[in-house]
Amino acid sequence: MKIHEYQAKELFRKFNVPVPQGEVAFTPDKAKEVASKLGGFPVVVKAQIHAGGRGKGGGVKLAKSLDEVKTLASQIIGMTLVTHQTGPQGRLVKKVLVEQGLNIVKELYLSILPDRATATNVIMASEAGGMDIEAVAEKTPEKIIKVAINPLMGIQGYHVREVAFGLNIPAAAMKEFSSLLTNLYKVFAAYDCSLVEINPLVLTADDKVIALDGKMDLDSNAMYRHKDAMEYRDLDEEDPLEVEASKYNLNYIKLEGGNVGNMVNGAGLAMATMDIIQQAGARPANFLDVGGGASAEMVENGFKIILGDPNVKGILINIFGGILRCDVLATGVVEAAKKVGIKVPVVIRMEGTNVEQGRKILAESGLKLVSAVDLKDAAKKVAEIVK
Repeated sequence: MKIHEYQAKELFRKFNVPVPQGEVAFTPDKAKEVASKLGGFPVVVKAQIHAGGRGKGGGVKLAKSLDEVKTLASQIIGMTLVTHQTGPQGRLVKKVLVEQGLNIVKELYLSILPDRATATNVIMASEAGGMDIEAVAEKTPEKIIKVAINPLMGIQGYHVREVAFGLNIPAAAMKEFSSLLTNLYKVFAAYDCSLVEINPLVLTADDKVIALDGKMDLDSNAMYRHKDAMEYRDLDEEDPLEVEASKYNLNYIKLEGGNVGNMVNGAGLAMATMDIIQQAGARPANFLDVGGGASAEMVENGFKIILGDPNVKGILINIFGGILRCDVLATGVVEAAKKVGIKVPVVIRMEGTNVEQGRKILAESGLKLVSAVDLKDAAKKVAEIVK
């Protein structure tokens, strides 16, 4: 689950990670009110959306007076902000973060994320912080420091020193940096994060170390342990179909530009299915894993969500009958098709437990369902349909 910058900074404050003074505002008048409490100028007005690159897209502005704060906030709130992470459709901005300006001497990059390959949590840092960190990673990866942490041991003093020396933190700021990094790791661990990122982390003229930005992704599978963080979920920033799918415990991700809807049981099988659809000359419109214990109701809801995408011209159901028997799946498909009123062709490939009974149920349903003998055949048939 992604959260906004201002929400990440609320959590940073709880763990004593220094951030600029500021507050979120949903209206230009509120933005002006917040700025009046900050005690001086310049003031930064920052669009709040779940995407990076806001500065380049025109979503971060510097104001030198209260009237300018209100003017800039009125321009940003309500704009469709397009960045390299939003895609060409952009995101509608509904709120801004108004913060004090700082006397910045140096910008750094700092993040923590899990590394599945090594089963460690990795601190990534670079002196080349700021907007173009992606370019640094691509062109000069040697400038990025990586420090692995055993999650059972947690962060130790030598980890902190390795990062600090790698970033050339001045002696006067060493104590503050050590405290910040240690506390940032505590945030990461406490909230089961898949990412904590500060870009930029800044050194100020008075040797302060401050998180000028903040990004956090919380592992959705661990949210039952963090009821307090559920209030941070912003449904406006999520695809409506993905929000609907989450209500039924369906693993659904919409894909741009696809024309074949997919319903599969198992994440690995779903990935393979999408690859084969692409190879057959069509494009998958979604990832949908109904899981091993899918009921007829879940299949019905899956159909509704897939058909909620107007770009879908055909549906491919690919089921390997194990926990979910093929006859149960077939019954669910028939019931769902009759209730939902499917208007696009459906290709079904089934293998596994009770596959013959499942095929018989489909054949006797009276519905126009296309059966396939294997996955390659299924992909070929659905690709021909959508063409």
